[in-house]
Amino acid sequence: MTEITFHFNVPDRQHYSCRLLRRAYAAGASVVVVGQADALNTLDAQLWAMQPIEFTPHCRRETASAQSVLMSPIVLAESLSELRCDDVLMNLSDTVPTEFERFERLIEVVTIDEDDRAAARHRWKYYASRGYVLKRHDFVSTEDRQ
Repeated sequence: MTEITFHFNVPDRQHYSCRLLRRAYAAGASVVVVGQADALNTLDAQLWAMQPIEFTPHCRRETASAQSVLMSPIVLAESLSELRCDDVLMNLSDTVPTEFERFERLIEVVTIDEDDRAAARHRWKYYASRGYVLKRHDFVSTEDRQ
């Protein structure tokens, strides 16, 4: 069963996602990031703007060759259809991703924006109603400890 973790109270979704992706890449995980085109474009630009020592290889499914998508440890995609099953799925959209259950882990990144939090509550209820065990990671609590 897919392990689902919600990362709450994130002040900047794109910056936080870059950090998570950098850590996942360093750990050898394969990640698919699903979201709307504008969010993925911003994330793509931020990943390319990272310091050379922090570079995180990735590609956009909609613009990359099929070979690049197969070889890339991180794939940014607007949908999951026809993608290989990977270790980790990161959801940057407001909806439950179709076919999320193919992945070992699902990460939901939730900002401090009230509309985003409301959409996350609906996704939380959806997963819980289907028997998934949900984990909560509170960015504010984590930052307070550092």
